[in-house]
Amino acid sequence: MIAVGAQPFGYELSPGHTALVVIDMQRDFVEPGGFGASLGNDVSLLHTAIPPIAALLAAWRARGWPVLHTRECHRPDLSDCPPAKRERGDPTLRIGDPGPMGRLLIAGEAGADIIPALAPAPGEWVIDKPGKGMFWATGLHERLQAAGITHLLFTGVTTEVCVQTSMREANDRGYVCLIVEDATESYFPEFKRAALDMISAQGAIVGWRAPSSAVLSALDANAVSR
Repeated sequence: MIAVGAQPFGYELSPGHTALVVIDMQRDFVEPGGFGASLGNDVSLLHTAIPPIAALLAAWRARGWPVLHTRECHRPDLSDCPPAKRERGDPTLRIGDPGPMGRLLIAGEAGADIIPALAPAPGEWVIDKPGKGMFWATGLHERLQAAGITHLLFTGVTTEVCVQTSMREANDRGYVCLIVEDATESYFPEFKRAALDMISAQGAIVGWRAPSSAVLSALDANAVSR
């Protein structure tokens, strides 16, 4: 096990059995003209998470450890998008409407793609999910079990919605989870702070939290000691 300095206390990472999870780093959420912008959000606020995620991806790839990416998107006929999800609020564009990068949050459209800076490498898992959580209607739990994955490190956007939802789902299924603080972001900084506090409260009730520097330092220290 690799000890990572974390809150509320140390986290133990299991080499080869810990997947790096990159949640929804899609053009529709991160770039102008996508779904995030249609809701009136400043998408540039998410960009600070990109370099830490890239550094973690490089570390995982160098070790041959498992990586999975998620994309929130729906079938072209919207049969997996409940009306209550599509019709709520007052965005300038709704899920499925044509936008600058194709139909918003639709599988196969350019906007649903992961941004080039964090593009999946060959062999990495890409999970298309119709909900906020990565386990709903995806079969992911069974795949993780079959691959012997016991620990998950969470990154991506947005902290309080899809990242926190996926981490809570993972916690309920018995995975040992850590969220990487600077590798996740929100359109609302105060929501991010609250989500991180909720996740690690009461003795890591949902999971641990740590900056990417702590994770990378622990990996480097382990490599030197071997």
